[in-house]
Amino acid sequence: MAQQNNKYTVITGASAGIGAAAATAFAARGHNLVLIARRTERLNALKDEIHAAHPSLDIIVRTADLSVPENVMHLYDDLRTLPIGTWINNAGFGTYGAIGTQDIPRMQQMLHLNIEALTILSTLFVRDFADTEGAQLINISSVGGYLIVPNVVAYCATKFYVSAFTEGLAQELAARRAKLRAKLLAPAATQTEFGAVANDNPAYDYDKVFGTYHTSAQMAEFLLALYDSDQTLGIVDRETLTFRLCAPQLPYAGNSARNQKV
Repeated sequence: MAQQNNKYTVITGASAGIGAAAATAFAARGHNLVLIARRTERLNALKDEIHAAHPSLDIIVRTADLSVPENVMHLYDDLRTLPIGTWINNAGFGTYGAIGTQDIPRMQQMLHLNIEALTILSTLFVRDFADTEGAQLINISSVGGYLIVPNVVAYCATKFYVSAFTEGLAQELAARRAKLRAKLLAPAATQTEFGAVANDNPAYDYDKVFGTYHTSAQMAEFLLALYDSDQTLGIVDRETLTFRLCAPQLPYAGNSARNQKV
């Protein structure tokens, strides 16, 4: 049995896919959990499943739609006094289709969730836990946060933001010698509910569409590898599906003579 970790690992978007698989993986390491998503029934079922295997863990369920801005602050205020060791911003979704055909309210919801909620939760966590030994913030981006994929341009743009924000935050924390580490996971094709939601097709079939892909459990293993490493980025190659850990990839003007003098 894994040794109990008294700190909590917080996971947004935990009701399915990578979030649920990550919850199972961190539970196997003895982490107490805070599971956050919109679907209470799915969260409670996951909690019961994990408790059956790890009865000593404390598992907290919080139902929240993080695409609603006021819910983000309420959620964090509810959790901030917990001894949190790791915060994983996994909640997000995409939509397929040409930009001119996109449903505007749906796009607004995506922007609120993929960008605004992640930024606010990251900022609040940094504010409170920057000097906590061993603390980690892990944001889930996408390989689509490093290249633009046809017919999913707006989603890729949100993930470019996640990649730039998190890599920049990692550089900032390192420069100030903070104890908190910011990291970034960038999956490629992964068998989750993403395809069905993005295409508005409950019968979406990863075997037919991609042929080869990772499972959520495999992605959770990559997430643990990133968690265990000293690297900032864990990224999957879109063509080969190979996973590697590496330093930040985006240009960073940390030592530029053109920076603002402060």
